[in-house]
Amino acid sequence: MAPGGEPGEQQQGASASEQLLAKARAFAEPLLLAQRFDTGEDALTHADGVSFILQGIGAPPSLRAAAYLVYASEYLTQPEDVIARAFGADAAGIVAHTRKLVHVQRNARDALGDNAEGPLAAEQIERIRKMLLAFSRDLRVVLLRLASRLQTLRHYAESKLPCPRALARESMQVFAPLANRLGIWQIKWELEDLSFRFLMPDAYKGIARSLQEKRLEREQHIEQVRHQLADAMREAGIHAQVQGRPKHLYSIWKKMQGKGLSIDKVFDIRALRVIVDDVPACYAALSRVHEVWQAQADEFSDYIARPKPNGYQSLHTIVRDEQGRFIEVQIRTQAMHDHAESGVAAHWAYKEAGTKGYAGVQAAGDFESRVAEARKTVLRQLLAWERDLAAADTEHSGAAGNGLFEDRIYVFTPGGEIIDLPAGATPIDLAYTLHTNLGHRCRGAKIDGVMVPLNTALQSGQTIEVMAIKDGGPSMDWLNPELGYVRSHRARSKVKAWFNALAQQACIARGREAVEKLLQREGKTATKLEDLASSLGFRNADALFDVVGKDEYSLRNIEQHLRPAEPEPDPDEFLTHRLSKGEVDLGGDGRGVLVVGMDSLLTQLARCCKPAPPDAIGGFVTRGKGVAVHRQDCSNFRQMMGRHAERIIPVAWGRQAVADSAKYAVDVLVEAHDRTGLLRDVCDVLAQGKIHVLSLHSQVVKERINITLTVQTGDTAKLGAMLAKVSQINGVLRARRK
Repeated sequence: MAPGGEPGEQQQGASASEQLLAKARAFAEPLLLAQRFDTGEDALTHADGVSFILQGIGAPPSLRAAAYLVYASEYLTQPEDVIARAFGADAAGIVAHTRKLVHVQRNARDALGDNAEGPLAAEQIERIRKMLLAFSRDLRVVLLRLASRLQTLRHYAESKLPCPRALARESMQVFAPLANRLGIWQIKWELEDLSFRFLMPDAYKGIARSLQEKRLEREQHIEQVRHQLADAMREAGIHAQVQGRPKHLYSIWKKMQGKGLSIDKVFDIRALRVIVDDVPACYAALSRVHEVWQAQADEFSDYIARPKPNGYQSLHTIVRDEQGRFIEVQIRTQAMHDHAESGVAAHWAYKEAGTKGYAGVQAAGDFESRVAEARKTVLRQLLAWERDLAAADTEHSGAAGNGLFEDRIYVFTPGGEIIDLPAGATPIDLAYTLHTNLGHRCRGAKIDGVMVPLNTALQSGQTIEVMAIKDGGPSMDWLNPELGYVRSHRARSKVKAWFNALAQQACIARGREAVEKLLQREGKTATKLEDLASSLGFRNADALFDVVGKDEYSLRNIEQHLRPAEPEPDPDEFLTHRLSKGEVDLGGDGRGVLVVGMDSLLTQLARCCKPAPPDAIGGFVTRGKGVAVHRQDCSNFRQMMGRHAERIIPVAWGRQAVADSAKYAVDVLVEAHDRTGLLRDVCDVLAQGKIHVLSLHSQVVKERINITLTVQTGDTAKLGAMLAKVSQINGVLRARRK
């Protein structure tokens, strides 16, 4: 349990954890009852065994509860959803990650088969990679897998059934080294001994037989020297527990093989462990051991002054007793012993659940900082393990190793959180991974406490602290690939999105200013901008301002919308009245001829062909809208002549229509090969001819572009001359009126 809470709170937290464990087992029992795994194990017995192993390394009840939920999930239709509702999102996350890791390992083991021999090489590295990915998210997943594998090996040992070699090899070459790197010695030793038993049964039985033959003599000797050393400690005033140390057959075999020794020459067959109160007592006990027995030169290791990378601390010495028999003695404090047995796993497990810990037990303050440091230490060990394996694989194969971190790196935040990044990532990439706003405000970084440039490539195992300002945004330099500030796709997208949003805000501001000035000119300042945008077909005012600011929407459209239309007289009645009074010119053939003017209520220019002086024109008497004036070459006009010849009336351009001030909207079509600057060149030619472009629309089909322009002109003859010039532009195929 983490320190820092009141006794009542701690008891309440412990009680809640025990209730959670009982609830999880009760939930899993009916699902696991009478079920068997592919190893032949009873499912509920396996889950109980895993829970017991986790208890032995100091894991909290909530992690032991997760073991039951993981196995129960195999028999649920939607396991993550069911477990999330019953036990919370944290438990569901453990289940999901563990199931995925089990699936990956099972597939890799099946592919390896039972007949392969020798080191795992590339396969081993790949499995370590999968474990490390799971580990980087949640250490509890790895603890569950270690305990599960140990329980499976125990099952094969107790049932006397043959253990699959692939499973035993994976246990020896992946699981045991992982337990070693985590500092969980009791699991590490047992995994090694059981795997050794299944992989090399003859060697295992030979060592076991040799030990058994002299077991009674050896046990009597160990008990004798244990009492002798305990008495010596009491005489020296040192409070100490003196124990016989368990013997691990695989360790003995390795020493015999590595040093070419017989079993009688292996020192740690006879071993003692001394547990004292504090560090000074460790050295006092060491001195007393050397007073009682003769120390062996070059057989002393001080792992207190120089701890092992995984945090292991002890004093190791080998001495010779009065009969000349070697004895290995380990001296450590109780805290060192607890760490050696369980590693950082038991302490870390509290932190993994979040700031509230398990069952309300908080891991804060000094404890939290120790957990963060432990987290970093373990990951660095795993990184070193991968590098060692990759180097060994390279040396063995003579080729470049396929290392684990060629495409990914793992770095720490100051709080000990592990962040997965692409290889070559920079502090800016890390900042955007943590939070978009932090990425925007990032202005500096420290790697392992040292200030570095923002384009520094990060390395696995480093601790990165991001320095940020209170407000601000990214720099355009970050998007320059040559400067190397941003390497990840996520960070680059976030930077681009920030500048795109900035540009859009500027467009909206310009558009708002233009619309508000227009409303002032029109005397419509009371108009609600949201209502105006909605009436014009935009989803909101900003959408209107955006297109106005980009010059994609003419203010003339808004003007026309704001000005109320004058009531129009019935065109048919007005036309009849004008004809009856002789207010129109009459041709020699006796048919009425309308004189077309700009403001004539009798006529309207057809939108389909948009006639303009001096086009040859004709009139069509519509129903209710007066006379529609078409160009005589208009296809619509020709069809109407065929169907309703009685409604065709001659029309002519009047003086007002051809006046210098008269302007008409005319559609022009330009067909060309698409190229950069084409639109600019077309508009420049029209501008030279003082032809105003009202609107422009372009459509690209393969490498061809069709440009439709609505221009303003008072004389189509002059327009024709300008279109001839447009046709001469590089890439233009044809320019004509529509």
